[in-house]
Amino acid sequence: MALRVVATGEAEKAVAETIESLISNRIASRIAAKDFTIWGKDAESESAIRLGWVNSASDTAPLIPEILALRDKFIAQGVNRFVLCGMGGSSLAPEVITKNYGVDLVVLDSTEPEQVLAVVSTDIQRTAIIVSSKSGSTVETDSQKRIFEEAFTNAGIEKTQRIIIVTDPGSPMEVAAKADGYQIFNADPNVGGRYSALTAFGLVPSGLAGANVSELVNQAIAASDQLAADDAANPAVILGAAMARTPGLVDYRDKLGILADASLPGFGDWAEQLIAESTGKIDRGVLPVVLTGDSFETTAGQEDVLIAHVGANEVTNTQGLAVSGTLGAQFMLWEYATVIAGYLLGVNPFDQPDVESAKIAARGMLEKRAAIAEPLFEDSGIEVRAHNLDLSDSADVKAVVQTLLSELKADGYVSIQAYLDRTGHYETEALRNAVAKNSSRPTTFGWAPRFLHSTGQYHKGGPKQGVFLQLIAHSDVDVQVPGRDFTLGQLIASQAAGDAQVLADLGRPVLSLTLRSPEIDFVRILKVLA
Repeated sequence: MALRVVATGEAEKAVAETIESLISNRIASRIAAKDFTIWGKDAESESAIRLGWVNSASDTAPLIPEILALRDKFIAQGVNRFVLCGMGGSSLAPEVITKNYGVDLVVLDSTEPEQVLAVVSTDIQRTAIIVSSKSGSTVETDSQKRIFEEAFTNAGIEKTQRIIIVTDPGSPMEVAAKADGYQIFNADPNVGGRYSALTAFGLVPSGLAGANVSELVNQAIAASDQLAADDAANPAVILGAAMARTPGLVDYRDKLGILADASLPGFGDWAEQLIAESTGKIDRGVLPVVLTGDSFETTAGQEDVLIAHVGANEVTNTQGLAVSGTLGAQFMLWEYATVIAGYLLGVNPFDQPDVESAKIAARGMLEKRAAIAEPLFEDSGIEVRAHNLDLSDSADVKAVVQTLLSELKADGYVSIQAYLDRTGHYETEALRNAVAKNSSRPTTFGWAPRFLHSTGQYHKGGPKQGVFLQLIAHSDVDVQVPGRDFTLGQLIASQAAGDAQVLADLGRPVLSLTLRSPEIDFVRILKVLA
């Protein structure tokens, strides 16, 4: 399938008005040549070390035989269950790759105790894990690694034979892994996490799980010349211009609905992180909203939302954008288009200045756990906490949710953040859609804490439009992190409280609902909103 982007309506007009400038400034070819001056003087120090993704596919291809040989070795030993421990860019690309190739990979990007415990306690004898961390200091991934090391040891399994490390050269994780004797795959340090789909972070776990990573890489390589061309037919130039210039309630439509069809399962979750973390800063950005065919936003006609219909095969569409192409080509397309949108918006697409704030706040809450606020009240076991909301006249869950939604402005959005076991029985799209209908505004849904490493940047650095609903599980199950003075339950509670405090300090309204019977209470909230 040829890589193609078709813009219609207001998006088509915006592209027509913008594309000549992009071509005359040779933006596409300069990206391909790794010209780090494109995004302005202030961005140069970061962009100079973040353009390795442009040729990741060809650079990483030599790793594939080693990955496949390791898979064969595992399979011969009866090890055929692969678990990925990673967050953000380290987990989202392998998740979408393995979904698209129909192979099993357990993606563990959570600190929710029941979810982690279920993964660790299942089929340990036939399990190998891939621990992926660019920085090598991610607290979630370090905690998961420690728990698995203890589990392998307790099962009489040599941990160095079952744990594979993927990290940047010279990272703290690489230093420790070398000392412990683990097998290590190094990724290109000149590629940021959200652009790392075609590096070792994407290929090692996907290849071990059985995905055809050679085909994926070849798809990306085949698209490279087309995306580097200073030409009006370049799909990345079209997509980037549409993302940043289609007129809306402000000077551009600052929300992008991503509707991927069944030929690209899970693609929206990967694109969401790429776009939100790359563009959401200095009060600007494009908010990605992952949609399905039945989502309220697809037919609501909201003036600040541009809908992108995405598929591996030919996509036809009468409004917005139609984006067609194979998975490997789509990875490259959206990376190019996102940095082009960043150029047009005047933001640095390679930094994430507001991600660290949530990490610092979580560490602070973890160190002084008693600082987590007592609930304002309970409604049938659901604990209610809030920041920047007057709940004095609210006595139940329905009332407090309506109070939160009443804070929405004409250009606002709702962010639902679920600190829950994402393998549980939750009708997440039904809840997201109910909130979107109830509020008549675009609504995002993010699993926590993984969203902290992706859309969390947009919530804090992007336009001041969001209202935030946290759903937090209260569980009697907990897991001690070996060698640390905290449990997973304490960690995830600190992450929720810390992020709420950072949002509150920025003036954002936050409603936190702690569910004592998570699956039952989730249904109850859904009924209230529906």
